[in-house]
Amino acid sequence: MRVFLPSTLPALAEALRAGQVGSSAGSSADAATGADPGQQPGYAVTPALREAYASGDDEELEYAALTEAGRASLRMLAANPAAPPRRVVLAAEIPADQVKLDARAREPARVLVTAAIPIDTLASAHVDDTVAAQDVRAAADALDAADSGDEDARFAVDGAEGHELGWYATQELSYLAE
Repeated sequence: MRVFLPSTLPALAEALRAGQVGSSAGSSADAATGADPGQQPGYAVTPALREAYASGDDEELEYAALTEAGRASLRMLAANPAAPPRRVVLAAEIPADQVKLDARAREPARVLVTAAIPIDTLASAHVDDTVAAQDVRAAADALDAADSGDEDARFAVDGAEGHELGWYATQELSYLAE
């Protein structure tokens, strides 16, 4: 199952040092993403997402899951203002028995990954270009207000979502984390 894992550049550097994304001890992102220790939040094509996008094909549904993971990365940036303002989403093929639906989630694509993902099994990484930094920082700062219904804050969040996440091969990850 293709799962999109939200991250930040500092969390990516931590994962590269550990050789894996997530761990049985939990990750530094647990508090920002609402995951229980030992579970990595992710986004995938779920039955709820298929229902929400009834006319979407698999490619559109995967893009919707990637977009939700990008929003989760913004939440991680909001929780860590010192992190470089670039959304990071890692894509991985994960066995279905290591992925479970997150019953608490409001997002239809949200899942929980119950095992660490070795770095060398990642399919790709999706990262904002540096030119998006100002919009990404403004979006991270505006998330809480946007969630509360502030239209100006929603506009700021949409400003970051207007930037496409660039694609990187896994062998390029160490360059990104530097």
